[in-house]
Amino acid sequence: MHVFVTGATGWVGSAVVADLLAAGHRVTGLARSEQKAAALAASGAQVVRASLDDHPALHEAAGAADAVIHTAFDHDFSRFADNAAQDQRVIEVLGSALMGSNRLLLVTSGLSGLPRGGTETDGPAPVSPRRSEAAAISLAERGLRAATVRLAPSVHGIGETHGFVPMLIRKARETGVSAYLADGRNRWSGVHRLDAARLFRLALEHGVTASVYHAVAEEALPFLDIATAIGQRLGLPVEPREREHFGWFAAMAGAEMSASSARTRALLGWHPTGPGLLADLEHPGYGAG
Repeated sequence: MHVFVTGATGWVGSAVVADLLAAGHRVTGLARSEQKAAALAASGAQVVRASLDDHPALHEAAGAADAVIHTAFDHDFSRFADNAAQDQRVIEVLGSALMGSNRLLLVTSGLSGLPRGGTETDGPAPVSPRRSEAAAISLAERGLRAATVRLAPSVHGIGETHGFVPMLIRKARETGVSAYLADGRNRWSGVHRLDAARLFRLALEHGVTASVYHAVAEEALPFLDIATAIGQRLGLPVEPREREHFGWFAAMAGAEMSASSARTRALLGWHPTGPGLLADLEHPGYGAG
């Protein structure tokens, strides 16, 4: 299978590219800089040198592929609404290139706003500013084989420096305390990046037979346990703090983001094997930088 991957040099996308290549698929990846393009080419993938706003290049690359995996997203939270709108436009461009064929599209989203222990059959949160899933649903309603992979809030692994948990590590270093909200009993979920990458490939190889997949290995980690592991790692106290301590991140720090992946596992034969988040937190290479 020839797969076009956006975000091909990112934390998730680079793992997806490596997994696809190892399984014998042909990959074309999107890269926005010469340095990233060179690294992508060295991995064995073909390269499209363009930005997310270069719609003709995206359309052409998607049209030449058997399937598209869209992992790219600008995570500058100071302009999140603009980035969500950009993401929606990109998905519509990719979908238009695939429409009228039997080719496949996977897009990425998150678990924010789902009910406690949410399943793949739960719809996306109507108030979520991210529009990825709604865009995929719209394309599927028009006949495209499109689906969403909902990523756990922690897609972790050694070398991660820019995810939500590394943000908590930096916050703890800056403030001298590893903090949590209220009693810390809200729960997050997690998945190792290599397990998440394998899920994307399996979904394509199984023909995208569902509308939603959950990339969730650990389904319900209490936030207090994450804060405690960070505190132990840094030798800092673990204490409750008010929302002001977390700033804009308070909504995430206090969110309930537990979720089930039972249906995904059954459909794809997906069995996560990577270490858990707390085990990764014990490694000195996790969250460094």
